[in-house]
Amino acid sequence: QVQLVESGGGSVQAGGSLTLSCAASGYTGSSYYMAWFRQVSGKEREGLATIYTGGAGPIYADSVKGRFTISQDNNKNTLTLQMNTLKPEDTAIYYCAAATGLTMTRDQALGARMYNNWGQGTQVTVSS
Repeated sequence: QVQLVESGGGSVQAGGSLTLSCAASGYTGSSYYMAWFRQVSGKEREGLATIYTGGAGPIYADSVKGRFTISQDNNKNTLTLQMNTLKPEDTAIYYCAAATGLTMTRDQALGARMYNNWGQGTQVTVSS
């Protein structure tokens, strides 16, 4: 298992930017997918962006493509989500997730059910 701790949430006006970070620790296994999700009360958790620690290119949901950028540091200990041109509909709790010890295809990599490690979440609020 891997421990995940998010930071960087907050409030911003529409059109602004925020950067979320996720510190990962405790896992010494092979490469795995890490991802960012968000959830609004009463709705399903939405996959936003994912990256494979082994080096495959990122995958983005259409709702954030061109506005959000996912990246990892060279030590693969920190996952970052740079969010630009934020909209009020981006308001949600944002979660970092990792899929350790699991096999999935790239088509599955934005599915919440594919992930077995979750951070505690961080609130992002975008005002109009």
